[in-house]
Amino acid sequence: MRSLALQVQQSFSRDPHAGDLYVFRGRRGDLCKILWHDGVGMSLYAKRLERGKYIWPSAVDGVIAISASQLACMLEAIDWRNPQATWRPTLAG
Repeated sequence: MRSLALQVQQSFSRDPHAGDLYVFRGRRGDLCKILWHDGVGMSLYAKRLERGKYIWPSAVDGVIAISASQLACMLEAIDWRNPQATWRPTLAG
């Protein structure tokens, strides 16, 4: 399997070390991975939803650009096209 940084570089012709956030969604739509280089090292953040799917905008040429507030809504499983809070667990166990 190819690394996400290599995919950014080869498939999207972008520099994965430029400090931009690169966000990837899993095939089922419930997993989100964020790749970020802070100038010192590469970080990979992952979040899986227990219920529901991430709302993902349509991609043109495999790449989309979203605002910081759209990303924040997406990571909280809020439909950024129509912001409303979604399901939240009530018990930890």
